[in-house]
Amino acid sequence: MPENTRTETDSLGTIEIAADRLWGPQTERARRLFRIGSEVFPPTLIRAVGLQKQAAAEANLALGELPADIAEPVIAAAKEVAGNQRDADFPLHVWQTGSGTQTNMNANEVISNRANQMLGQELGSRKPVHPNDHVNRGQSSNDSFPTVMHVAAAEAVTKRLVPGLEVLRAALAKRGEEWDGIVKLGRTHLMDAVPVTLGQEFRAWAMMVEAGIARVQAALPDLLALPQGGTAAGTGLNTHPDFARGFAERMAALTGLPFTAHPNPFVGMGAHDAFVALQGAMNSVAVSLNKIANDVRLLGSGPRSGFSELVIPADGLSSSIMPGKTNPTQSEALTMVCAQVMGNTTTVTVAGTQGHLELNVFKPVIIQAVLQSATLLADAAESFAHNMVEKLEPNRDRIAENVAKSLMLVTALNPRIGYDKAVKIGKTALAENLTLRDAAEKLGFVSPEDFDRWVRPEEMTRPGATLAGG
Repeated sequence: MPENTRTETDSLGTIEIAADRLWGPQTERARRLFRIGSEVFPPTLIRAVGLQKQAAAEANLALGELPADIAEPVIAAAKEVAGNQRDADFPLHVWQTGSGTQTNMNANEVISNRANQMLGQELGSRKPVHPNDHVNRGQSSNDSFPTVMHVAAAEAVTKRLVPGLEVLRAALAKRGEEWDGIVKLGRTHLMDAVPVTLGQEFRAWAMMVEAGIARVQAALPDLLALPQGGTAAGTGLNTHPDFARGFAERMAALTGLPFTAHPNPFVGMGAHDAFVALQGAMNSVAVSLNKIANDVRLLGSGPRSGFSELVIPADGLSSSIMPGKTNPTQSEALTMVCAQVMGNTTTVTVAGTQGHLELNVFKPVIIQAVLQSATLLADAAESFAHNMVEKLEPNRDRIAENVAKSLMLVTALNPRIGYDKAVKIGKTALAENLTLRDAAEKLGFVSPEDFDRWVRPEEMTRPGATLAGG
């Protein structure tokens, strides 16, 4: 046997494993069998794996299902996994058995080997701590892996996604307040429309993000119900009657999140509607962020031949051939993230339909897509906030110019002279290259003095203002 490997034995026979790795024969067989793609689970999921094994060991210790001399090293080893100190010992790809069994066994083997190592035993001894009998005590992959999914997703939402979105919401809201007095040209159908304020646009975007946060948070309660305790098929075979409750209490204590035992583990194992709902909420966030990024991109287009109402930050990244060109790189990055999240929504939706009888068998791809969506949205939202929104500047001269020459200001005359006459003023101004004021006077519909009193762009941004004062 080469010096850099060790030999381990399980029910299928012997197998060579890298000497310095904590995983065992089941993990090694899976590592060789599922050589599909390059995607591995992110640290957020590996942390949840460690938390699941720690909470299980603590619950079993409290219930007398594990003696202290076994439970304590298991708990210590699981804490290392939860602290992401053992990520290198989780080599398996996402593309494996649909129940996540291989990753569950990976955890059982790593934790048992590390526990035995702490007790002075050689790797692969499987004693005194056994991966199945002790680390996996009262558990099945079928309830453990979906529990890991719930924990990882709940932490991703509360500790990463919501805070990331809040950074963007706050940045947009701040700009909304600062720029509320800047009257600009509104646009509908990408065509000139009645005036709005720049602050109104930014406040609308802030509210869209706020609504997205609320939708994501509304999906949390279903994630906080853990199916742990259902074991193989939902009945709780081979587990202590109080294990599910004790486990949920321990997980709540470890994470600070109000986890509870699922009232019906069959649901949490055979269906993953909670993740379909969460991904759907994140999809709505992606749709909102895509609009915001595109609106900023449009308003910043130019600098001379586009809208050019916003000055996008020069981030030091330029064209490889056009000197000094500034591009909306943050908008492009954010909208690419949105496209990925929308694609993940299709993946999670299809995967959510694969619940056959007592088990959904697309668990790994569901949690991979959900965690990727949450992480990308959080990262991109913060990046867009700091590197775009906080550095934007209004092009006040261009904004004022666009408002002044807008034909849609004629809308303010509708209540005064009627729609048909207002149309004639607008068409005459366009055809003869006149101002609205001059066209109105030429047609004899409105005197210059009345025009100045009635057509006031700043008042047109406040409903009813143009009708006040006669």
